[in-house]
Amino acid sequence: MNRRLIRSYILLVAVAILLFTVPVAFTLTKQLRDDTELSVLREARTMALLLGGNDRISCDALEKVARAYSDETPGDVQVTPTGSCSPNLPRPTANAALTRAVEQNRSTTDWGSDVIWGKRLEVTVPAQGRAAVRIVYSTSHLTHRLWTIWGFRAGLAVAVLAVAALIGAVAARRITAPLRELNDMASKFSDGDLTARSPVTGPPETQTLARTLNQGAERLDTLVASQRIFVADASHQLRTPLTALRLSLDNIADGVDDEFVREDVEQATAEVVRMSRLVNGLLVLARAEAKVTAAEPLSLGEIVAERLSVWRPAADERGVTIALGGSGVDGRPSVLASPGHLDQVLDNVLSNALEVSPDGATITVRIEEKGEEVVLSVLDQGPGMTDAEKSRAFDRFWRGQGLTGRSGSGLGLAVVKQLVTDDGGTVTLRDAPGGGLEVRISLRASPRSGG
Repeated sequence: MNRRLIRSYILLVAVAILLFTVPVAFTLTKQLRDDTELSVLREARTMALLLGGNDRISCDALEKVARAYSDETPGDVQVTPTGSCSPNLPRPTANAALTRAVEQNRSTTDWGSDVIWGKRLEVTVPAQGRAAVRIVYSTSHLTHRLWTIWGFRAGLAVAVLAVAALIGAVAARRITAPLRELNDMASKFSDGDLTARSPVTGPPETQTLARTLNQGAERLDTLVASQRIFVADASHQLRTPLTALRLSLDNIADGVDDEFVREDVEQATAEVVRMSRLVNGLLVLARAEAKVTAAEPLSLGEIVAERLSVWRPAADERGVTIALGGSGVDGRPSVLASPGHLDQVLDNVLSNALEVSPDGATITVRIEEKGEEVVLSVLDQGPGMTDAEKSRAFDRFWRGQGLTGRSGSGLGLAVVKQLVTDDGGTVTLRDAPGGGLEVRISLRASPRSGG
């Protein structure tokens, strides 16, 4: 929009320059031509009077005047001899102009071109005794003055357009400043910052729009906050009865000898476990979206080592090896993250990796320091994901195909993305070398980590 406003402003100024400057330049050009023609014609008529005097004094005076004129101006004087006066001056070439001057007693002016002028101006004036005076006037200095007239105005026009462009840029920025503020608000809103508001500035139209958007944002923020509170409260309230229900099912299973009943109880227990994971995931998401904690420097190496020690027993039961490597392991990098976020991120990623890993496989956890960020990667040897599956993997309640028979809540990777994004990081899914999936998490390096 700024460019369109600047272009329109420059076009308006250019039209104004054309309307006012070009006519003035044409007027000055015509005036220069008329003044020159009048001056040469006047001098030619004066010399014609001397030529028509038919006496020696007039003839000598004509010769002196003609030579002085040739020395002081770019004009050359040519005369035809008359009865008693034959000055030592060049003779004009016979042509139609000379014929009209001698026979028809008419003065003629020839600029040599229909467009402005040619290389020279020829003025032929009749004198008494069927004689004539011709002045051949070079137009080179007129051409120079013409270029000066037009060049000055062209340079002035360019300078005016440059100033107009500068003024137009400043004006456009001032005009579009309220729109940019509205756009910034919309961008923050689309990124999930529901607290973003736009200042009410600018013309009345943009002020009205800003007020409307701010009111809508306030209403939406209130609704989303209410929804988050509801989800958090509901999830929290459901955890206690679900835990009690699971304990009751475990007690029933311990006191039942019937295999069919025991199988039904185990299925019910599995469903309760899945529901508990779903409720816990919803609670984590609600808390993460509420942004109740702030990022602080944390030791990534210590957090990774702690979570791996928790998950290794479950991996050992299936013969799955969890390996830790990467250039950042020995450096003990510190990252900016909210307390508890990385623990939940690692738990979800390792749970998914263990879910899809076949018995005897290896899960590799790598830590790499790369400038102002630290990259945490978890690579498994499972079936991997197609591009279509990767595009949906972070959607809530979307579930991939595992290998262990357990069904997830579909919130694992959604929780991971929410927590990592809240801490200013990014998470992506890639194909692991040799097959499987790589979950690549980029985190902000803490200044004290040295990276």
